[in-house]
Amino acid sequence: MTHGDGGWPSPSSQTALHAPPALQLSGIHHVAIIASDYARSRRFYTEVLGLQVVSEVYRAERQSHKLDLQLPDGAQIELFSFPRPPARASYPEACGLRHLALRVADLDASLKVLVLHGVAAEPVRLDPLTGAPFTFIADPDGLPIELVGPAERRD
Repeated sequence: MTHGDGGWPSPSSQTALHAPPALQLSGIHHVAIIASDYARSRRFYTEVLGLQVVSEVYRAERQSHKLDLQLPDGAQIELFSFPRPPARASYPEACGLRHLALRVADLDASLKVLVLHGVAAEPVRLDPLTGAPFTFIADPDGLPIELVGPAERRD
């Protein structure tokens, strides 16, 4: 398996009649994020986003913090620190993981909370396909985070 092609076989090597079954996924377990400033990012994810701390350890042999945070649906974010991590481009959009999207019950109320924390948000837009309002914020390292509200009813 190579990293450049994801280890995918070429389309011509399999036919629809002989394709193996797809994985049976049940949800997202976790997303891992590496922070340049652990204390600043810890505060953002726990105090601004309100994620619950599941566990927190310092791994001296790696000079690394590992903070497990949980969302209300059980999905987790692993927040890591490492000495001098290289920067990752978020803008302009690059190939790879694009952003983290989080559901909120009330986007307007969430925006008011963000203002109290001094976190800037892009103007709210409506997804033309789902009718859901959404906006983007950034974590302390510039990782784009999309906040998605409930879809507006379409009658």
